[in-house]
Amino acid sequence: MTETPPTPLTPARIEAIARAAHAGQTDKAGRPYEEHLRAVAEGVRARGGDEEQIAAAWLHDAVEDDALSEQWLREAALSDRTKDIVRAVTKRTGEPPEAYAARILATPGALLVKEADLAHNADPARLAVLDETTRTRLTEKYARMRALLGLTG
Repeated sequence: MTETPPTPLTPARIEAIARAAHAGQTDKAGRPYEEHLRAVAEGVRARGGDEEQIAAAWLHDAVEDDALSEQWLREAALSDRTKDIVRAVTKRTGEPPEAYAARILATPGALLVKEADLAHNADPARLAVLDETTRTRLTEKYARMRALLGLTG
């Protein structure tokens, strides 16, 4: 007898899981972290991303931030492509930026998610509320990653 695969998570359920996983977290500017998740998901949508990429956008920081476990991701009723994108954009401790960028570039659909993430992270309005040292460090970090990913303009 074969098992019936679980019903895939709906976009609304994925958003709710991501919001709950990051509940109480704030970004570097002290804003609720869910605002960043929403902005990245909307950025992916605005750039022509599909539902699998939008799902990955909602979940893009969940494993990295230990908000959800790798086991959760492995077992979740998500497409393999969505899981692959989440894994690709998940930074690993001690990983050189070049290796991180190479993994993103090698994973179909991941570049668009990372592009939307970087766009929101580098938003001048978000950066403006940070102290000058942090703002400069992050601006340089995001510009370097954009260059490694071949994102110009």
